[in-house]
Amino acid sequence: MTDAPSAQRRLLVAITGASGAVYGWRLLQVLGTVPGVQVHAVVSDAGWLTLRHELALGPEALRPLVHTLHDAAHLGAGPASGSFRCSGMVVAPCSMRTLAAIAHGLSDNLVTRAADVMLKERRRLVLMTRETPLHLGHLRNMTAVTEMGAIVCPPMPAFYQRPQSLDDIVDASVARVLDLLDVPHALSERWQGMDKVPA
Repeated sequence: MTDAPSAQRRLLVAITGASGAVYGWRLLQVLGTVPGVQVHAVVSDAGWLTLRHELALGPEALRPLVHTLHDAAHLGAGPASGSFRCSGMVVAPCSMRTLAAIAHGLSDNLVTRAADVMLKERRRLVLMTRETPLHLGHLRNMTAVTEMGAIVCPPMPAFYQRPQSLDDIVDASVARVLDLLDVPHALSERWQGMDKVPA
């Protein structure tokens, strides 16, 4: 096995079964246009169900956007090893089941194994957790993964940007994730501050 070309960064996007498959889909669309980034993807079984239900998408839609679409059941795939050298991974969206598995080191599919690799190798892992309301178990799992080095980044509407469409809302959350990965983008305007309200 050889490293990716030196001019490229490998990034892995995982889509799991929580509602919000559009976040993973949009992230793949954007990353696929960024020069110097080699995009890999893996979708859990429940993630495929959600992609089909919410966006009417299957594997044939994702393959053109990525270098490799990995099978979630294939624990021998590249991202299962630290020597694969992914510089970052995003789980978008991240279900509470996947969060719990990552928090407790349960590497029972390629999504959770790859996330475990990112943590043990001290690489960037971003979890776009999707659930509400949250019970104590959810919160404790978020604390656990944060203590291990992951970044919990729930998709939140940025209403101060005055979004005009659902696409604007999705892009604002995806933009935050791209910032965490140090990937340049022009998805949303950056906050420049506001004029002081007169007394």
